[in-house]
Order: sequence, then structure tokens, then C-alpha cells
Amino acid sequence: MRDFLDKLHEDLAKDPEQRARELSKRELPKRFYEVASCAQTEDGYSIQLDGRTVKTPGKATLLLPNRVIAEAVAAEWAVQQKEINPATMPLTRMANSAQDAVSERFEDVVDDIVGFAGNDALCYRADDPQSLVDTQRHLWDPVVDWAGGLLGGRFVLIEGIIHAAQPDHLLSSFKTRISDETPLRLAALHTATSLTGSALLALAVKENHLGADDAWTAAHVEEDFNIDRWGEDAEAAQIRAYKRTEFDAAVLILRKA
Repeated sequence: MRDFLDKLHEDLAKDPEQRARELSKRELPKRFYEVASCAQTEDGYSIQLDGRTVKTPGKATLLLPNRVIAEAVAAEWAVQQKEINPATMPLTRMANSAQDAVSERFEDVVDDIVGFAGNDALCYRADDPQSLVDTQRHLWDPVVDWAGGLLGGRFVLIEGIIHAAQPDHLLSSFKTRISDETPLRLAALHTATSLTGSALLALAVKENHLGADDAWTAAHVEEDFNIDRWGEDAEAAQIRAYKRTEFDAAVLILRKA
């Protein structure tokens, strides 16, 4: 069990597509327990496997903030079959990473998310074809305008891929907005940001401005445009479905933790 959790701990820092490929090639550990459940403690909720408390890779008791999140994590363990497949356990990975890693490198994670905001995908626009330009404007402009209003400024929009800096005061305001999050919620925010390529979309989900489906659709404007033109690759569809599962886990934490 310890080696397995150590590997889980490493996974959060990797690109989701890379992680999916690596996990699919691993020799998976055998399921060694009958019942997965959660239990309330003085400091939160723990996960129990046949009464044995799950530990983080750092050898601390894995603690969740409330019963909703704890039951969801326990459910990930409960649905494992003969083998334990970490690719189907995004909540467990985020919780482990939050407790052992994010709590120790909180400012680094905050800065990484702010870095996304400084190069946000929603600020980089296509100049053609017109149908793609129009779709980006329709789905992205309201989010960019909302975020600018929330943070007290206006984000710079760029046509093409040449970098343009965003106003420092906007990024400073963004940093302040997320710096009081818990390590678990920050881990979820980082996951949502990396999966969508947009800190603004992740912020909109965190602030209950966008639902999960709307944010996911906005994050895949260009991909969906290409699918409409050329069709969808089966492997790409599988990876996208995997990423959506990860994204939904992050949204659950942002909504309920």
C-alpha cells in the first residue's frame, strides 16, 4: 500500500495526458481490503480500509474536511475491482498531494496558477476562420469581462500567439483572491487550471460564476471546432474523457470542500 500511495503522490504534478498514459502501463496493485469507509476524527474525516486508516505518502493520516468529500474519496476505493487503478482515483491523488505537497509549497502553487492567468488561454484569440472567432467571443468574452470586473481591471486580448503581458495589478488581485484557500481547494484549483489551460475558467468555477459543463465547453472551443471539421480520434476522445473525470473531481472539491 505504501508504494502505491507514493506513486499517487507523484502523479498530481504531471500533465494529465502523460499521467493517463503512464498509469495505463503500470502493474497495478491487488485490492487487499473488503470495505472502504470514512470516519470522523477530531481533525476531520479519515478513510478506513477494513478499519485500517489510510495514510498519505508522508505517513500522516489522510484527512478530508467534511463528510461529503470523505465519502467521495472512500467511494473511489470502494469501486476498485481486483486491482487498484489510480487512474480512477483523482480525489485521492489531490487529497494526498494537498496534504503532503501543497501545504508545504503553498506559495509556489499560488504563483503557478497566477502564471496561468498571465498567459491565459482565453486571452489568446484566433483571427480566422470567422466561425471560430465568433465562438471564442461568444463563450470567452463574458468570462474575461467578468474576471476583469471581479479583479478590478481589464485583461489584454491577443490575436495569435505572441505574448503580451497582463496588467500587474490584475495579477496581484488574482493572487490575493486565491491566497486564502485551503491546500485541498488550492490543489483542486490548480488541477482545474491545468486541465482547462485557463486560470480564469478555474476562477469562474471556484466563484460559482460558471458551472462545470459551461467551463468545460469553453475550454474546448478550438478542439471542438477541429472535431466538427475533421472528426474525433478515438484515443483523443479517451484522453478527454479521462481529463473530464479529473476536472469533475476538482469541481467537487471547489464546490463542497
